[in-house]
Amino acid sequence: MEITQLDQAGLALIKEFEGCILKPYLDSVKIPTIGYGQTYYPATGAKVTINDPAITQDQADQMFLAMVKPYELAVYSTSRDDITQNNFNALVSFTYNIGTNGFKNSTVLKLVNQNIADERLKAAFLMWVKAGGKTIQGLVNRRSREYQVYIS
Repeated sequence: MEITQLDQAGLALIKEFEGCILKPYLDSVKIPTIGYGQTYYPATGAKVTINDPAITQDQADQMFLAMVKPYELAVYSTSRDDITQNNFNALVSFTYNIGTNGFKNSTVLKLVNQNIADERLKAAFLMWVKAGGKTIQGLVNRRSREYQVYIS
């Protein structure tokens, strides 16, 4: 059976790494962000600005569920059909963080599609640990955890 959606563990994985901040803030590369790492509002497509009002936890949760859809679709539509739920969860978490274009052009996707258990995958995940040209420990931790989920 093909996996097309995150399960509760996959949703929790992304939420854990993104955290939830209910008022606009600047992310590590100074992009206005709100909720679970959203840089725009899914209902309108409007970009988050630092002067936007705070949102409620319920709004953050609803935005998050809407925001994961294109990332699920990107993974489902470009990766092999025999990936497991854990593979899918890890790949969607990865894609949520680096974007769909990054994922579609990544070595991670290429290796997954060649060999679901390729030993080079850990290194491929760890290629994505920089923001603004600097290695970010939080990204190193995230990629390591995504890889662990992927292989579990």
